[in-house]
Amino acid sequence: MDLGLKGKWALVCAASKGLGKGCAQALVREGVHVVITARGAEALEATAAELRALGGGEVRAVAGDITTAEGRTAALAACPRVDILVNNAGGPPPGDFRDWDRDAWIKAVDANMLTPIELMKATVDKMAERGYGRVVNITSGAVKAPIDVLGLSNGARSGLTGFVAGLARSSIAGKGVTINGLLPGAFDTDRLNMTLKAVAARTGKDFATIRGERERTIPALRLGTPEEFGAMCVFLCSVQAGYLTGQNILLDGGAYPGTF
Repeated sequence: MDLGLKGKWALVCAASKGLGKGCAQALVREGVHVVITARGAEALEATAAELRALGGGEVRAVAGDITTAEGRTAALAACPRVDILVNNAGGPPPGDFRDWDRDAWIKAVDANMLTPIELMKATVDKMAERGYGRVVNITSGAVKAPIDVLGLSNGARSGLTGFVAGLARSSIAGKGVTINGLLPGAFDTDRLNMTLKAVAARTGKDFATIRGERERTIPALRLGTPEEFGAMCVFLCSVQAGYLTGQNILLDGGAYPGTF
């Protein structure tokens, strides 16, 4: 199937590893030119080299902190036009809300709500002028099923989701611009494996045992892969997905037990 994406430009945030990298890979394979950004220059350049080896679209790497005005300006300047925006940022740390001060909340909201909003503010009107645009916000399965120790993430990402519910249905919807959320459950990423290793160290169990226990909590009996996450992202960006907007797509192997 031709997804109609060849030659378009995408800005993919936090793309040096994990789910952001999976999205960038899928887009490049479809002939999309990508600007990837992340804070770690070394890992980012290594990922850029991998993406260029795929032989798809052009790849530009811009190291910087996308949660800062300077980081956003640099990333946007490297992209001749943003047809596709993939918003992504590492989640805030777990903990007890009693221990979080105002600075902790501001940092979480800034990274996981305000930064995506600033990037949409900078891009969606130009997308509308051209008659095509796709925004994919990588949030979390916790938006559907909040996790008690992830209160910072629950709050900030739910705030973004509520904002997008309105923006996606504004005048831009009639001008070829869609905005959707992509909600990951448990995926095989460095971040999740670090968490599982911490659990293993705390409980005295080996990592393989802890990982196996985690997988057995998922009806699919496995973790998701960044590649299949990227495949869903690239479909949301396709011309075929032009009638899908304001939605939150949950990829969790069936872990969420609800009907809606």
